[in-house]
Amino acid sequence: MDFAYSEEQEMIAELARDFAKKEIAPYVEEDEENHHYRREILSQLGELGLLGFSIPEEYGGNGLGWMEGVAALYEIAKVHTSWRLSISGNVWGPALTILEQGTEEQKQKYIPGLCSGESVGSFAITEANSGSDVASMKMTAKDMGDHWLLNGSKMWISGGHTSDIGLIYAKTDPAAGARGISCFIVDYNDTEGVTRIPIDKKVGMWSAPTSELVFEDAKIPKENLLGQENKGFQLCMWMLNNTRMGCATGAAALSAACLEGSVQYANERTQFGQQIGKFQMIQQQIAEMKLEDEAAKFLVFQAAWLKENKMPSQQQTSMAKVFACNAAVHGANVAMKIYGSYGYSDEYPCGRWLRDAKQFETLEGTSNIHLGIVAGIELGYQANR
Repeated sequence: MDFAYSEEQEMIAELARDFAKKEIAPYVEEDEENHHYRREILSQLGELGLLGFSIPEEYGGNGLGWMEGVAALYEIAKVHTSWRLSISGNVWGPALTILEQGTEEQKQKYIPGLCSGESVGSFAITEANSGSDVASMKMTAKDMGDHWLLNGSKMWISGGHTSDIGLIYAKTDPAAGARGISCFIVDYNDTEGVTRIPIDKKVGMWSAPTSELVFEDAKIPKENLLGQENKGFQLCMWMLNNTRMGCATGAAALSAACLEGSVQYANERTQFGQQIGKFQMIQQQIAEMKLEDEAAKFLVFQAAWLKENKMPSQQQTSMAKVFACNAAVHGANVAMKIYGSYGYSDEYPCGRWLRDAKQFETLEGTSNIHLGIVAGIELGYQANR
């Protein structure tokens, strides 16, 4: 496998890199301090064609694939990790899932707006008492003949209160466990009975909105069922195998940011009459960060390559996600040490790196869940999808 960028992929990466440098980097600290989400970023990315990866041109996509999408997301997330959620969640979540299971009417209605940035998408699985155990969700969807009635709540939903449409997973047969879950497309701008509550108090990812959603007799049109009734669990797992690529890419990008920042600081800071990078202990830390960073990036692009070539990728995606997560957490922790007291101040981004890195250990499957997937496939207990 050759992961060297093609000429087109390098152009995509450069386009994303330049955009992040001009439109995101100057405002990172201000946005962090104010916990500010700038909706216009998605529209600007849509105008540049940086949202439609893995989506055919006939539905508003850019006709490019997973490798290009990972290359672009990597450059943006390296500048500000919070934007990883909004970008990958828009396309590799709702748009790609609707493309996979949607009717032609659903595809034409929802996908183009998600690719252009005119619409913002999200998906909701987690509940207050249902996280890793997806089948234990309590939210229900009742067939009322001419519509569905949704009742229940979702918790820790990325972009839940800032999105226009969301994929909502609910029980249509509460007694059937995983075999009784269905997926619904909810238009938040045209649905009564939905209360969206921002979750402002969290450790990191301050510029990535997080929400609680409460559904109280929310009427959903019959035609907004996505895929088959009671087949939502399988669809959910398929979707997560795609959105987890965004997590893996974001974690690898954060690892790279920690490494690059630490190298720069080690060459600027002097103690005992020389750059601290000259000291062997610092060199050991930099070397360990580099090893983990390169391995994380390799695993991410290997998983993207498998998806690009329509090969089984679940195990590799979980490997990429959990390893890149570990690289990001370790890299952020080591960066804090290399920067010393300055790393503990707001003058440098070490605190943000450390805060943001920790969320990768739980988002879209805890590290334990992903290790279980890797081992289960390796032992032959489950298929590699």
